[in-house]
Amino acid sequence: MAETHKVKADEVTIAPLDPRVQIQTCGKSLTVDHPFSSKDTVRVRCVDPVWQVYLQVSMPMPPPVAQSNSSGANSGKPLVSGASNAVAAPIVKTVVVPKRLIQRGVVIEADMLEEVGQTGGNLDNSMLQSIKDAITAEAVRDLSAGQPLRSSDIRRAILVKQGQLVTMTVGDKSGFLITVRVEALQDGRMGEQVKLKNTESGRQISGVVTGPSMVKGLQ
Repeated sequence: MAETHKVKADEVTIAPLDPRVQIQTCGKSLTVDHPFSSKDTVRVRCVDPVWQVYLQVSMPMPPPVAQSNSSGANSGKPLVSGASNAVAAPIVKTVVVPKRLIQRGVVIEADMLEEVGQTGGNLDNSMLQSIKDAITAEAVRDLSAGQPLRSSDIRRAILVKQGQLVTMTVGDKSGFLITVRVEALQDGRMGEQVKLKNTESGRQISGVVTGPSMVKGLQ
């Protein structure tokens, strides 16, 4: 993360995982990427055994690149007549806003939000720029319609709750796909591995949370 975003390693802070999440030792090299447009969420994946977790990362903003206005000293290019009075085009940034009031604790769905362009000085990198960054997240406070969402306004929601019957899929569409109903033995957020129980056999199994009341079995 420090190398990718050009910051010092000791300035990168990774939020601790939920202590209930059991991470198995990976027999292969870990794969790390940004699954969303925001750099605040990092996905770590293993192929042997198959699992993935999402980490919340915070780091300082890189310093702005200074731009000199001195006459012709920067690039050696001649000044264009009349250019000294030119006005820079306003910066337009895409932000995500609620279409209507979203109350605290509500799990956010795509149709609750829209992406709009915003200009002006009140722009910062904590504002969400893509609807997908907020999908299945939980509002930590009441969110007013039209108010740009910030990363601090949401948190990863619990999509699978202990004792709940959830749908588990095993396999893939290109080969075979089995769907069964199982009982969740612990709470889980998007991408987290949770323990499950087959209600017919009583056998305990594991799966990865893929959506509200949805898990994918580990093969």
